[in-house]
Amino acid sequence: MMIGLPRRRTRTSIALAATALTASLVLTACGGSSSAKGTDGKLNVVASFYPMEFLAQQIGKDHVSVTDLTAPGVEPHDLELTAKQVASVQKADAIIYLKGLQPTVDQAVDQASGKAKIDATAASPLVDHHLDEGTEGGGQHAKGPAGDPHIWLDPARYAAIAKSVGDEFAKADPSHAEDYKKNTDELLTKLTALDQDFKNGLKDVRTKTFVTSHAAFGYLADHYGLTQVAVNGVDPESEPTPARLAEVQKAAKDNGVTTIFFETLVSPKLADTVAKDLGLKTAVLDPLEGVKDPSKDDYLTVMKQNLANLQAALGAPASTPGGAPATTPAATS
Repeated sequence: MMIGLPRRRTRTSIALAATALTASLVLTACGGSSSAKGTDGKLNVVASFYPMEFLAQQIGKDHVSVTDLTAPGVEPHDLELTAKQVASVQKADAIIYLKGLQPTVDQAVDQASGKAKIDATAASPLVDHHLDEGTEGGGQHAKGPAGDPHIWLDPARYAAIAKSVGDEFAKADPSHAEDYKKNTDELLTKLTALDQDFKNGLKDVRTKTFVTSHAAFGYLADHYGLTQVAVNGVDPESEPTPARLAEVQKAAKDNGVTTIFFETLVSPKLADTVAKDLGLKTAVLDPLEGVKDPSKDDYLTVMKQNLANLQAALGAPASTPGGAPATTPAATS
């Protein structure tokens, strides 16, 4: 996933400047920004993409009105804010985002004043993840203000962000501080249980190595003692070099890999091609940047399915926690 490319930042900076001007006119026409709460008495919260939206909903519940800037099924990295969305950021009582992931959101947040600005990276700083086997095919995540953004895939890191959100909601809306604390504690209990399920479910696997179409699972691998081998680095749709494919093939054979993982919001073509060449299966490992149908799935259900698919691919004993794996054979000619 390409984060913070100078060319993209230049284009989005120009676009956002024009959008922000339009948004300011919208706000002026509406009589300025809102008061401490919206007209419905709820805390007006803007979330930059799904993992932040999930936290806002779980912790705020009936006391918040949540707007997600990234629509379901949309890659968050490609988000370009409309004038209406910039206006919603400027009017929000609280903004939850992950600095460095979406440049247009970062700029809109910088322009907003007097808000509760909840940056996930303040609670869980980003780190840089290299490809675990060689450096061809995409290299490492960008350094500096960015890094590997997928911190929510480690339930322990996600719990730290949840705690920060609960604290900031309580400050922004002190009349409901006890409810926010109660809701936060309930979510932390669920995340702790999820973390334990992963630890138990991946403890006695046959192999610790898994292959993904791109390097989104570094934090998950670090936390559970696994090794991620990514066909691509930061950009899930780039073309890996022949040298990188040879490295992946060697790593797969050396570690008894049975499955190539692909993700839901990116075409599985690359994973299918690599799996066919190696005679392996394919399965989904969802980076949870969004959910296609929020009425059916949420962070917890998708993470549990990720665990089940990892168990199947890594050869976990049948009695360990998890669910039914969802694997598909690679296409054959």
